[in-house]
Parts: sequence; C-alpha cells; structure tokens
Amino acid sequence: MGTVNTQLVEEAREVFTRLGYTVSGDGTEFTAERGWKAVRVTTLTEPAEPPKSGGLHCFVTRQPDARELRRRLSRSDPDYDWAIISVENNDYEVIRAPPGPAATA
Repeated sequence: MGTVNTQLVEEAREVFTRLGYTVSGDGTEFTAERGWKAVRVTTLTEPAEPPKSGGLHCFVTRQPDARELRRRLSRSDPDYDWAIISVENNDYEVIRAPPGPAATA
C-alpha cells in the first residue's frame, strides 16, 4: 500500500475513538471495534491498490486522494464491505460507507 505519515494515523485513530470504537494495534493498520463489529482500518497518504480480501475494511486518506481511492476500490470490486473516510484539518467526511440493512416501512 502507499506511504503514510504519523499525523494521518493519529487522526484516523481519533476519528474512530470519537465514534465510540475501541482502537487496538499499532502502525498504519489497526482494528476498531464496537459491539459485534470489528473494522480493519488502513491509513493511506496516496491511492494504492486495495487488498483482495477481508471482512469490514475502512480506508482513511487525505481529501485530495479519496476520489482516486474510491475509483480503484470500485473498479477492483473486492469481496468485502468497505468504506473511505477522508480527513482534512481535524475534520472528516465519510466518502463511501458499506451498504447497510434494507429499511422497511
């Protein structure tokens, strides 16, 4: 995967902590858990080829790189649910979230 800086890793950890997840692991990849859900989080400072398989996966990148990463993930059509969070200036935006359960009326 692409290169990562420490600031992006810390921002990603902070986003998941604020969302109520317990964060574990060191480095550019870590696990965020809440209830029954465990999400593998990968931080990227540049678009990279996504992993071929996995469970729930979230990629955290800088805003300028988020569209290219989304394009690559969509094109590769991985066999796992994935999301992208872009971070910029201590704020974040969910660019793509995994599909949720269908709503019923």
